[in-house]
Amino acid sequence: MGDVNNKENQTLASPVSERDEFEFFQSVHELIQQARRSIERNINTAMTVTYYEIGRRIIEKEQQGEKRAQYGKHILQGLSEYLTANLGKGFSVENLKLMRRFYVVYSEMAIGQSAITQFNPNISWTHYIQLMRIPNEDERRFYEWEIAENGWSIKEFQRQFDTSLYERLALSRDKEKIRELSEKGQLIESPQDLFKDPYVLEFTGLPEKASYTETELEQKLIDHLQQFLLELGKGFAFMDRQARFTFEEESFFVDLVFYNRLLRCFVLIDLKIGRLKHMDIGQMQTYVNYYDRKVKLSDENPTIGIVLCKDKKNAMVEMMLPEEQNQIFAARYQTVLPSKEQLKEALAIEGE
Repeated sequence: MGDVNNKENQTLASPVSERDEFEFFQSVHELIQQARRSIERNINTAMTVTYYEIGRRIIEKEQQGEKRAQYGKHILQGLSEYLTANLGKGFSVENLKLMRRFYVVYSEMAIGQSAITQFNPNISWTHYIQLMRIPNEDERRFYEWEIAENGWSIKEFQRQFDTSLYERLALSRDKEKIRELSEKGQLIESPQDLFKDPYVLEFTGLPEKASYTETELEQKLIDHLQQFLLELGKGFAFMDRQARFTFEEESFFVDLVFYNRLLRCFVLIDLKIGRLKHMDIGQMQTYVNYYDRKVKLSDENPTIGIVLCKDKKNAMVEMMLPEEQNQIFAARYQTVLPSKEQLKEALAIEGE
């Protein structure tokens, strides 16, 4: 009898398993992280709405002056000195001008909205400082969507803007899809939605002239995988490099293999440092067919193949591929930042 009681006491006193304990720790950690994110969003919203309101009051006060330019300068200087003396740093004349500019830019969008619902809590004031410098409203709205949806840091946003993401996506879409970019951001609903032309690989540090090999380009992309994933877009996960498969005693190697979670399909990338040739598309077709028939699961979507090259002729690509196909794409890449003005000119020509 004593032995039974001892066993029961030992059972009751046994510690929780390490796995249960770890899961408990994780749940508490996630709870704290959620609270911190919520606090950060609330702070972002409060700051944004406050600065918008300050901008509104500055504008209204300036409009009461008889000589608006001189009066405005006087008001900003006096307000800056007063706020700095009472609240500390952060209220320089330049910062107050930013708040005034913020109201001017976003008041046109606020019709029918209160300031509290107008601004996304996932976008910080620092983001808005950069955003309000974009004169094109459609482009500005697009980046607002992308920052909010993807949680871009200031550095990531600046990189996407500097590489003209909006213009590059717009050049790959028809007029209706261009409008959709500004209204909903980049939606990934079909293979065409993944596509952009050109892809910008300035983070590799490679020269624009093709004085490097395909192997060197591949290694640079692997070395800067985080930046490359950002350039590829939403939902990408890296799977493999130089993925080998054998067919009829001949071995083939896919340069880079990714998986897109949003489209639930493999995405194969082949790198070409020169001009696209017809055999490059044929080779990619072989890769795609193999993955479709031997690798992908029955509930996954058809494989997508992208040939990245330095130069291509669209007419040849269209002739090589069947009409309405949505699995194989050819796109240019460049290793220097594109000229924003040239892309805007190209976009204007496309829209005519």
